[in-house]
Amino acid sequence: MREFWSGTWAFLLAVGVHVLMAAIVVLGTMDWQPFRPPTLTGLTIEAVMVDTAVIKQRREQARQEAERAVQRKAERERRDKELKAREQKKEREKRAEEKRLKEQAAKKRAEDMRLQKMRKRQLQDRKAREKKRQNELDRLREQRQKAARESKREEERLKQLETRRQTEAAAQRQAIAEADMQRRMAAEARSGQLATLAQQYALSIQAQVTNNWLRPPTARPGLRCKLRIVQIPGGEVISASIAGSCNGDEATRRSLVAAVERAGSLPYRGFEDVFQREIDFNFSYDGD
Repeated sequence: MREFWSGTWAFLLAVGVHVLMAAIVVLGTMDWQPFRPPTLTGLTIEAVMVDTAVIKQRREQARQEAERAVQRKAERERRDKELKAREQKKEREKRAEEKRLKEQAAKKRAEDMRLQKMRKRQLQDRKAREKKRQNELDRLREQRQKAARESKREEERLKQLETRRQTEAAAQRQAIAEADMQRRMAAEARSGQLATLAQQYALSIQAQVTNNWLRPPTARPGLRCKLRIVQIPGGEVISASIAGSCNGDEATRRSLVAAVERAGSLPYRGFEDVFQREIDFNFSYDGD
């Protein structure tokens, strides 16, 4: 709006200047005498009349010329103003285009920088992920290798333990076998000793019962009777009875029970290993 009013005032001022110049020209030609008046008195009126017409014509021409000049100037100023306005518009458009191009270039640079930063960040992230993945692979590989080494060591340790176990088991079996053999040998020896001791024990009981037996007249050689004797440690007899077969008569049977009870106690000292609280004793008599 300021430029519009400025242009308007400039145009009005130019028009005023041209009008003022035209007025000066017209006023200056009012006393203008293009040629000197003749000296003849009789021709003065005619000359004055011609001069006035010419002056009017010239004034009209000057006025028209001034108006045309003003118009030309106004047209020229209008064209100059339009040209200037177009140039200013072009300049504004040029500056606007330059500004747009600068802004576009700045945006492009900013976008390029953003993309470059983004690509750089993506590259860094990819490198970081690759490094992390590689570290993870290295860690897993190390764990597998460690596990393999530990497994191998454990396998070797288990083999050693198995070998040691087998060796110890073999030694233990051998020791057990030797101990069993020794126990069997000892048992056999003990059994033999006990058998011998049992035979001696039975013979001692036979001798003691025979010594205390009052043979009845009905007893005959070839007598065989099984007696069941109950005793306590020390050999003291608690009870005695006929158990099982006996080929003697009733008197003989009673006499055998009485012989055990009369003995009071059976042999004990030296026979502790074969002592039994309840024994079945086979009494025999084959004659004197």
